[in-house]
Amino acid sequence: CARPRAIHRDARGRLHNESGAAIDWPDGWGMYAIHGVRVPRDVIDRPETITTDRINSEPNAEVRRVMLDRYGLERYIRDSGAERVHRDDWGTLWRIPAPTRGDDPLTVVEVLNSTPEPDGTFKTYFLSVEATQKTALGAIASTWRGPQGEHISEKDYARMSQAT
Repeated sequence: CARPRAIHRDARGRLHNESGAAIDWPDGWGMYAIHGVRVPRDVIDRPETITTDRINSEPNAEVRRVMLDRYGLERYIRDSGAERVHRDDWGTLWRIPAPTRGDDPLTVVEVLNSTPEPDGTFKTYFLSVEATQKTALGAIASTWRGPQGEHISEKDYARMSQAT
């Protein structure tokens, strides 16, 4: 076999190229990967063709995650018919049914960053949380840990946030 023309890797040494083949051979054949996850060529070359149905039907969880990243989580929530579980002053908790049997539903909390960008705008973030979360505040608190690595309660998180 001919030597590859190019091999692209991420900072951790995993095969990675978001705009072409991660390994490119002179005969035109290539292998496509993002952060070490091998994906079909069109996920890289034509990400606009990715659909929610395709993401949901992908049996490989890692490939599904890459497709979801390429599609965009905010867009996926909007297009997939996600259920709004809870909304409060802290954010919005969203749940999307499990794409394949045996998986947990995708559960994310939508939050607005409290620190403004240089242009004065505020970014919206979607944080992946455990499927057991029931409130936006609880979901946000679940992403934080105390000094010994313990989960922080909703009440403690709210108190700490108001103190800063």
